[in-house]
Amino acid sequence: MSHSGIATMRSVIRVSSSLKQDFVFSWQVFIFCIPFIPVFFSGCATLSTHAPKNAVRTIVTEPVAGLTNAISADFGLIGRVSVKGGKESFSGGVQWHHSGGGDEILLLSPLGQTLAQIQRTAEGVYLTTSEHKRYYATDVESLTEQALGWRLPLMGLQYWVQSLNAPTTASAIDLDMDGSVVAIRQDGWEIDYSGHAPVALARTGQSGTTYPRLLVLRRNGLQIKLIVDNWNPGDR
Repeated sequence: MSHSGIATMRSVIRVSSSLKQDFVFSWQVFIFCIPFIPVFFSGCATLSTHAPKNAVRTIVTEPVAGLTNAISADFGLIGRVSVKGGKESFSGGVQWHHSGGGDEILLLSPLGQTLAQIQRTAEGVYLTTSEHKRYYATDVESLTEQALGWRLPLMGLQYWVQSLNAPTTASAIDLDMDGSVVAIRQDGWEIDYSGHAPVALARTGQSGTTYPRLLVLRRNGLQIKLIVDNWNPGDR
């Protein structure tokens, strides 16, 4: 990706109201009745005491010593995302390719047009709009919060979307009676899972592991709902 025309900012990105308007469109209402739950501190992370009704066992993990720049296994996904509770709401499609070298995320309108392209590289994170305006930040969270009006926790989500906890911070993992992950609480986020689908092995056509079909992330009034329609392990 060429860096020409990229406006580099020292701390946060100041984005005009016209840019944010590019990402505001109607979203379908999804109802999730989860009450407010107090939190407590465990190790270096804030972990909620709440566990889903179908959870029968909770595993509390500690950060892996000496592991600061962990990257999850490669994957690609196609799905739908809905965001509410931030400065702006969002609803549309998402395409995400993740590898050890970085990430490429396309945010799409309900009609399939690309509204934003997010690229994470070793040098930082770049956001390109449908009008070919380019912006830069050192991390995805500050970039999306300033440009889109909501915070995308990409460094944790690369694990959570695979029903895993990130190894760099403390977490609590709730399992059901079959051993499937039903919730993860990590870095102040609560991630609830609903439904898993088998991953077909490319060469044999047989089912391998499973991937979550629906994730709901919550933190400080922000809710991000991700529906995974297609999952490709080892993508790229």
